[in-house]
Amino acid sequence: MIIHKSIFLLVGMLALGSCSNNDNDDSPNTGPTGPPVETGTANTTYQPAFAGQTRAGSIQTTTEIESKVITNGLSAPWGVAYLPDGRLLVTEKAGTMKIVTQAGVVGNAITGIPAVNPGSQGGLLGLCLDPAFETNRMIYWVFSEAVSGGNITAVAKGRLANNDASIENTTVIYRSNTPNASTLHYGGRVLFDKTGNLIVSIGERSVIETRPLAQAVNSSLGKIVRITTGGQSAPGNPSFTGSGALPELYTIGHRNPQGLAIHPTTGEIWQSEHGPRGGDEINRLTAGKNYGWPTITYGIEYGGAKIGEGITQKEGLEQPVYYWDPVVSPSGMTFYAGKRVPEWQNNLFIGSLSATHIVRLAFKDNKVAGEERLLAGEGQRFRDIIQGKDEALYAVTDQGRLYKIDKK
Repeated sequence: MIIHKSIFLLVGMLALGSCSNNDNDDSPNTGPTGPPVETGTANTTYQPAFAGQTRAGSIQTTTEIESKVITNGLSAPWGVAYLPDGRLLVTEKAGTMKIVTQAGVVGNAITGIPAVNPGSQGGLLGLCLDPAFETNRMIYWVFSEAVSGGNITAVAKGRLANNDASIENTTVIYRSNTPNASTLHYGGRVLFDKTGNLIVSIGERSVIETRPLAQAVNSSLGKIVRITTGGQSAPGNPSFTGSGALPELYTIGHRNPQGLAIHPTTGEIWQSEHGPRGGDEINRLTAGKNYGWPTITYGIEYGGAKIGEGITQKEGLEQPVYYWDPVVSPSGMTFYAGKRVPEWQNNLFIGSLSATHIVRLAFKDNKVAGEERLLAGEGQRFRDIIQGKDEALYAVTDQGRLYKIDKK
């Protein structure tokens, strides 16, 4: 086990304990105490829609925190889940699942997983455990699948065998309905909402011909869908207006949503998505709403041209709670609901790929009150982050590491 001590000390008169997502927190001491952590030149001259929507002031964890590399022996891990006994279940992009012990022992590949298309951004992606896993041992995961007409985002489920060696009775329960040859922008996260239904993120596949489908209600591309554990449209879903509107749609207008998290006190669904050149977003999702891509965006084309009309706001389209320019490439994320680090309560932790750190966002009234960059010196592309029942944070990186981050 490799140990990295990452200790974040008090800077100035920081009163971060009052920074939280708690809507009832009216403390006046929630403002940031330092300059923005982002100092790079923005790609655009777009102006935020409201104060604090981008480049929030810096905050710094005052509790002594230690990070440990549990293992560096994984192969492009994409998702991680915390098992009841403290071991970690990890997906690897090429199509394998493995169990890692707290001591860093990496188990054999678990069998019974359907074939994935691991090309480019595809593969075996996010996963989650059934809330009743201790009794039913059910696992749900997202993967890219090659089908007639191209590639799709699919969701499967199965039971982890008692000996942990295989997935039993594997069933593909949901498939996105618009295949394309692209191997980009699959989305790929799945989690349970507070009603026991599944929330799944699906990308718009990046290419110009599929990009407009993020706005098309008869396509599942560029959407967040809400389904039952059997793969059907979940009861209570919003009704979108339009010919052939899919009943599983929850929100529309997304680019490449790689992060989903449930707020621990409100039960709201929050989401991260990759922008183009600039315009990475954090969204607080409301059923039935349109989050704008590609009609509005705070980013531009990779070549520098404007996207569409080059606008960032339009009536009827939702604004992100927060955006980054330049990008950080946000991926998996989680809210902290533990007590071991009180100042982190209800803060959002997000794995950053291109910016190679873990983002910490503190909130006040659902707006960002401060931003911190953790483990920035590790040089890792952080793909997913979760909180275990032991209240530690666990993160996996594209380079094959599994980190544990906890109070020292």
